[in-house]
Amino acid sequence: MILLSVHQLTKNFGARTLFSGLDFEIGEGERVGLIGVNGCGKSTLFKLITGELPADGGTVSLAKLATLGYMQQHVSNDSERSAYDEVLSVFAPLMEIENKLAALACEIESCPASRLEGLVRQQHALSERLEREGGYTYKSRARSALLGLGFTEEMLSRPVRLLSGGEKAKVALCRMLLSGASLLLLDEPTNHLDIAAVEWLEDYLIGCKSAAVVISHDRYFLDRVTTRTLEIENGRLQGYTGGYTVYLEKKKKEREFAERHYRNTLKEIKRIEGIVAQQRQWNRERNIRTAESKLKEIARLEATLEKPEAGPDALRFRFDAPEAVTNDVVTVRGITKRYGEKVLLNGADLLVKKSERVFLLGPNGCGKTTFFKMLTGTVAPDGGECALGPGVTPGYYDQTLSGLSESKTVIDELWDHYPRMTQSAVRTALGRFLFKGDDVFKRVGELSGGERARLCLLELMLSGANFLLLDEPTNHLDISSREALETALSEFTGTLFVISHDRYFINRLATRVVQMEAGRFESYEGDYDFYLAERKRLEALKAPAAAAPPRESAGAAAHAAEKNRRAELRRLRARLGEIERENAKLTERARAITEELSQESVAADYVRVGELTQELDGIRARTDELAEEWMEQAELLESAED
Repeated sequence: MILLSVHQLTKNFGARTLFSGLDFEIGEGERVGLIGVNGCGKSTLFKLITGELPADGGTVSLAKLATLGYMQQHVSNDSERSAYDEVLSVFAPLMEIENKLAALACEIESCPASRLEGLVRQQHALSERLEREGGYTYKSRARSALLGLGFTEEMLSRPVRLLSGGEKAKVALCRMLLSGASLLLLDEPTNHLDIAAVEWLEDYLIGCKSAAVVISHDRYFLDRVTTRTLEIENGRLQGYTGGYTVYLEKKKKEREFAERHYRNTLKEIKRIEGIVAQQRQWNRERNIRTAESKLKEIARLEATLEKPEAGPDALRFRFDAPEAVTNDVVTVRGITKRYGEKVLLNGADLLVKKSERVFLLGPNGCGKTTFFKMLTGTVAPDGGECALGPGVTPGYYDQTLSGLSESKTVIDELWDHYPRMTQSAVRTALGRFLFKGDDVFKRVGELSGGERARLCLLELMLSGANFLLLDEPTNHLDISSREALETALSEFTGTLFVISHDRYFINRLATRVVQMEAGRFESYEGDYDFYLAERKRLEALKAPAAAAPPRESAGAAAHAAEKNRRAELRRLRARLGEIERENAKLTERARAITEELSQESVAADYVRVGELTQELDGIRARTDELAEEWMEQAELLESAED
C-alpha cells in the first residue's frame, strides 16, 4: 500500500526555485534516506509533506488511513512534566481507557442489578481494547525507549524544561517512535546521540513496522537502516535502490556514463563536421546532398546533446604541517579527573605516536571533551601527568564552535587571525571553503552551523599544526563536506586525535580506536568495524576459563582452548533452552490470565482485575527481558561457533 504520493512538487523562495517537479512515493514499511547538501530543501520538503508550508506547485497525497509522525531537527519544549511523563503523554488514549475502567469498577460496586450486565459488558470491551492496543506494556515501552536513547534512571524524573537541547530532542524522538504513526519523518535523528543510542535507534527502526523517511548525514546509519535513497541535487530529485554506499556507487557510474556519452557525442559531431567540410570542398551535386544529409545528422545529435550537470560546490583544502621531532606525541601517565562525585578519569595511561590516527570513543558525558581540554592546557588534571612531546604543535577544533567572534564579518574573522595574509589570499582561502561573493561580509553571528564549522576548519587548516585535536568535526557538515574533510585528513602527514560518533568517518581514517570507559583507556588497533568485532569477541569470552598449567605445550594449549570453547557452547545452548522454557511458561500463564479476565464474574471484581492486570504487566516486562537476553545469548553462541 502506498502511504505517501508526491507529484510535481515545487517550492520557491522569492525569485529562487528551491526545487521543482519532485515525484516519489513511499510504501508501507519502506525505510528511505533523503540526502543532499545543506540548503537544498530537505527540511522544507518535510514541512510541505506535513502541511506546515504551502507548495508553489504539485501535490502531496497521504493515504486515507496513514498517520504521520514528524520529528524536527530543532526541538523546543519547556514542559513542567518529567521526561518519563512527557513520553507517556503520547499514550493519552490508553490512559483514558484506564481511567474509564477505574470509574466503571467503582460504578459496578454500587450499581443496581438491572445495570450490572451492561456495565460488565462495557468493562470487558474496554479491557479487551486496552490489551489489544498495548495498554499493559506502554509504561515499560516508554521507559525502555528513554533508557535506550541514553537517559539514566535519575533523568527520567527530571522536568523537560531543565533538560539540555539534545535531551529534549531525545524525548521528542521517543514520543514520535512510540506514537504508532504509520509514516515517520525523521530530520537528523542521530544528532545529540552517542554511538550506543544510535545503534539502539537503528535496531528500533529496522524492527518496527512503520515506514520512515530519514534526513541524515550519518552514512553508517543510512547504510544500516535505509533500503532506498532519494537525493535532492540542483533542484531536482533522483531515486536509487539501496543504502548510501550503494547509492554512491550507482551515482558514480551514472555520472561516468553521462560524461562519456557527452564526450563521444561531441567527438561524433566533430567527425561529421569534418565530412561536411570535405564534401563542400568538392562542391558537386552529390557532395552537396551528402553534406546536407550530414548536417541533419548533426542537428539530431545536437538536439539530444545534454551536458552533465556539475555537482554542488565542494570544499577543496589540505592540511600542511611541519614534522614533529618526537615519536611520542602525547604521553599520559596516571591521570585523574573528577567533578564532585563523578569520576571521569582514574589513573589512566595513554600513549599516542607520531602519524597515528586515533579516535576516542565513549558515551556522552564520560569526559572525552574534558580530556581534550587537558591536552590543550585549558583544564588541569587532578593528578598524574599529561604532556605533549617536543616539537608538537597542537590545533584544536571545538565542537561548540565557540572560538569565533560573533560581531566580526567572515573576512575579518580570518584576517585578524592571520594578518600577514594578503586580501587576495584571504578571499581565495575563503572561496575554497565556499564563502564566495558577498558571503565573506556576513557577520559570524548570522552564519549557519555548517558555515561556522567550515570557517573553524579553515582557521585550523591555516594554523600549520602537526597535531590535530578534533572534537566532533563532522557535526554540522553535509555529506560532501564530510567527504572533503576525510580526503584532507587522509593526506595529512601529522598526527590525528579525534572524538567522533561518525562511524563511517572513523572507518575511513582510524588506525586505532580508544574506548574511554570506567575512567580508563582501552585501545584497539584498527577501524571502527574491527573495534566492534573485537568488543563482541571479548564479551563472548567473558566466561571464566580454567587456569592453564605452567609451560603448557602448544598442543595442550590448543586442546584446552577447544575444551573451553565446547564448554562455553554447552553453557550458551543450555541458557537458551532455559530462556525458551521460562518464556513458554510465562506465555501459558498470560493466556490463562487473559481467559480469566474474560469471565464475567472476574470482570465485576475490580480488585481481582487489578491483581491480574498487574501480574500480566509483570509477565510482559519479563518476556521482553527474556527476548533481549535470548538475542544476546544467540549472538554469543554464533560468535563462539565461528
